Amino acid sequence: QVQLVESGGGLVQAGGSLRLSCVASGRTFIDNVMGWFRQPPGKEREFVAFTRWSDDRTYYADSVKGRLTINTDNGKNTVYLQMNSLKPEDTAVYYCASGRRRTGYYQSEYDSWGQGTQVTVSS
Repeated sequence: QVQLVESGGGLVQAGGSLRLSCVASGRTFIDNVMGWFRQPPGKEREFVAFTRWSDDRTYYADSVKGRLTINTDNGKNTVYLQMNSLKPEDTAVYYCASGRRRTGYYQSEYDSWGQGTQVTVSS
């Protein structure tokens, strides 16, 4: 079992930036997929981005490409989500997740979830 703890959320104006962090502990594996999802107010949780501890390839939802960047620091067991040029529609609770499947586009591919961190973007 992997334990995940997110931090870094907050209130920011449109056009601003935030960096979310997710520290993993427990049974982490080098081939684990690490992903970020978000749940906007009144909506379903949706995919944002994923990567793996073992390589630098990254995958994004179309709505965030070019603005959000996922990366890992293996030495710190931490995955980051750098968010730039934020828009009010980015307002959501952001969740970190860990899985052992081959890809990470769907919630069903993940085994462990963090508690979430709130990001609010004002217009």
